[in-house]
Amino acid sequence: MSATTLGRRAKRCIFPILARPLSLILLTLHCGGSIYLTKGTGKGLNLLGFIRLSGHMQALMHLAAPEETLIGGQAVMEGVMMRAPHSYSVAVRKPDGELVCEKMPVTRLSEKYRCFKYPIIRGIGSMGQSMYLGVKALHFSAGALLDEAPVAERRKQQLTGWIMALNLALSFLFFVFLYKFVPLYAATLLSGWNPALEGRIAFNLVDGLIRLLIFLAFLLALSRWRDVKRLFEYHGAEHKVVFNYESGRPVSVENARIFSTFHPRCGTSFLLVVMVIAIVVYSLIPFDGFALRFAARVALLPLVAGLSYEVVRLAARRERSLLAWLTAPGLWLQRITTRQPSDDQLQVAIQALEGAMTLEKEQGGVPVLA
Repeated sequence: MSATTLGRRAKRCIFPILARPLSLILLTLHCGGSIYLTKGTGKGLNLLGFIRLSGHMQALMHLAAPEETLIGGQAVMEGVMMRAPHSYSVAVRKPDGELVCEKMPVTRLSEKYRCFKYPIIRGIGSMGQSMYLGVKALHFSAGALLDEAPVAERRKQQLTGWIMALNLALSFLFFVFLYKFVPLYAATLLSGWNPALEGRIAFNLVDGLIRLLIFLAFLLALSRWRDVKRLFEYHGAEHKVVFNYESGRPVSVENARIFSTFHPRCGTSFLLVVMVIAIVVYSLIPFDGFALRFAARVALLPLVAGLSYEVVRLAARRERSLLAWLTAPGLWLQRITTRQPSDDQLQVAIQALEGAMTLEKEQGGVPVLA
């Protein structure tokens, strides 16, 4: 066998093994999913399962203003999490078809700490709490799937706190590498070849364009994988059921079917706004060295996220404004990140919504529409 043939076979075998887990880790930045922990059902958490679990560590932001009650959610492993201002509920369908749920009360940060009522800070707090609840929902969904494993194996493969923390850390580091380090490094190389790109505005425009291209390429590549289809289907189910609730009609599978899978408060739309706001913020940084620019990008992540939260919040209130136009491309991207769900998946999303709203009323909340 020739060296060329060996090289081709190695490329076909090794590259998918490396690329698949790394891309799944990036799911943490977009939406939850429904990839089993192992190839078959009823198995424990093996190494590939651990890496796949990293893919579900995600930070979908609930873009609700402190004085309003909005319903939001995310897809998790074979299920959906729904969030109301004072409650949270996650519903998961196990491999045997059983539907299991978990719900708990939630305290709004703006009601507990006065500082989270102020602009920008409230966005940082809201997204931090959303991330915490997202990880908690993922932990429950993964645990529900592991319940199908034999008792002896399940004890060995328990999802301990350090496993979840390690997955979260890996996801964040990979995000920083892909969306901060790589675009900055590429822009630095290009500016070295073309002096016209050395200006602060031109440099950051190139940096932002590269970041956006990476983001789009990732979504397109992800959408072609069979494993991720169910993830996007549950994402679509979540959007349809939220639309059904916001319409004022009785929430049911029949009514939810008619609504769109594209929702303006989706995390995909938010991430696109983040990338645009980042260009503006980074252009104001008076640093020229690579190391200082990279450190500033990491340090300013909370500020960029908080500003983006305020932009999306204003856009939701002013549908015909320039800010609303800025969030429109996010709806186009949802043609990639959402798919038409089945009735069974809609039923799971409805179960999660009902759990959240029941507990919300028990907590004394009065659901209203923004």
